[in-house]
Amino acid sequence: MIDAGDTAWLITATALVLFMTLPGLALFYGGLVRAENVLSVLMQCFTIACLMSVLWLVAAYSLTFSGDGAWIGDLKKVLLLGVPRDAVSGSIPETVFFMFQMTFAIITPALMVGAFVERMRFGAVILFCALWLFLVYVPVAHWVWGGGWLAERGVMDFAGGLVVHLTAGVSALLLAIVLRPRMGFPGDVRPPHAPWMTMAGACMLWVGWFGFNAGSALTAGADAGMAMTVTHISAATATLVWIVIEAVKFGKPSLVGAVTGAIAGLASITPASGYVGPGGALVIGLAGGTICYLAVMLVKHRFKIDDSLDVLAVHGVGGALGILLTAVFAAAALGGVGLAEGQTMGSQAVTQLIGVVAVLIWSVVVSFIIIKVVQAIVGLRVSAELEEQGLDINVHGERGYNM
Repeated sequence: MIDAGDTAWLITATALVLFMTLPGLALFYGGLVRAENVLSVLMQCFTIACLMSVLWLVAAYSLTFSGDGAWIGDLKKVLLLGVPRDAVSGSIPETVFFMFQMTFAIITPALMVGAFVERMRFGAVILFCALWLFLVYVPVAHWVWGGGWLAERGVMDFAGGLVVHLTAGVSALLLAIVLRPRMGFPGDVRPPHAPWMTMAGACMLWVGWFGFNAGSALTAGADAGMAMTVTHISAATATLVWIVIEAVKFGKPSLVGAVTGAIAGLASITPASGYVGPGGALVIGLAGGTICYLAVMLVKHRFKIDDSLDVLAVHGVGGALGILLTAVFAAAALGGVGLAEGQTMGSQAVTQLIGVVAVLIWSVVVSFIIIKVVQAIVGLRVSAELEEQGLDINVHGERGYNM
C-alpha cells in the first residue's frame, strides 16, 4: 500500500538532494576556483547531473536494485520497462524510490569535481564519470543497499558513508595524483575568487542534506526526524571546531574554513544518521571537524597532493570516520537505535572496518583502470597554455564575468 505521507516526504527529499548538486555543490566548488574557471566547474556539475540521470534510467538503477546477487544486480528493470506505473517499493511508488536514489548517483561523481578543477579536459571528466558510475558506484551501492554481500554481513551505512563519500573521496585523490598539481601548487595557487559563492553553496548543501539523510529513512516518521536532528547537530559542531582551530592557529577564522567544517560534519554523520542519537552526533561532529582538518593538512602540506577542494580529506575521511563511529554510537546505551541481535560494539566495528577496506580497495583499483582507459582515449589534462588562461573561455567559449 502506498502511504501518502511517506510519498510526499520522499518527493520532497528527492528535490532537496537534487538541490544539493544543482546548484549547491556547483556554487560551493565554483567559488573556490579562479574567476577564469568558474563556468567550467558549473558546467561539469550540470552535465554530470544530466548524464548520470540518463545512465541511471538506462541500466544503473537495475544493476543496483534489481536481483539478489551478492556482487551485482540484474537487468530486469532496464529503462524501467519491467516496472509498472503503480509498482510499490516499501510504502512509496517505485518511481519515487528510483528518483530518490538517482539523486545520490548524481551527486557522488559530482563530488569528485573538486579534486581536478582547473586542469582536466571536459571530455575526460564526462567519460570518467560515466564509466565510474557503472564500475565503482553501482557495485558498491548494490553491496550495501541492494542486498549484496556487505548488507548480508550487517554493514551499517544509513545514507552513504561508503557508497557516496568513501568511493568519491579515494577515487578523487587518485585522479589528483595522476593529473599532477595545478600550475603554481602549493606555493603560488590563487585564492578562491568568490568565498561568498562558496558560502551560499554550502548553505544549500546543508539544507539539502536533510533530504539526503532524513530521506534515507524512506518514511515520514521518527527515524527521519532523528536523522534530521543529528545531521544538523553534527554540522554545527564541526563548523565550530573548524572556526576554533583556525582562530587559534592563524588568529583569523575564515569563512571558507567554517563552511568546509560544516561539510566535514555533514559527511561524517551521514552513515550514522539513522542509527545514533544527538549525543553521538555531537561527538561525531567534534571528531569529524578535527580529523578532517588534520587530513587536509596532511594531504596538501605533508604529501603535496593537489586534491584541490579537499574531496578525500572532507568526504573520504569523513565518510570512513562516520562508518567506524556508527559501531559505537548506535549502541542503545549511548542513545542509538541499538545494534543487531548478537552484535557488540567490537564485532560491529570489525564489520564496519571490513566495509571500509573493501570499498577503499575496490574504488582505488577500478578507478585507476578507468583513469588509464580515459587517458588513452581522450587524454586527461588540458595544455599548460589553456590552464594558465582558464578553462571558461577556452573550453566553453564564455566568461563567468564580463566587465
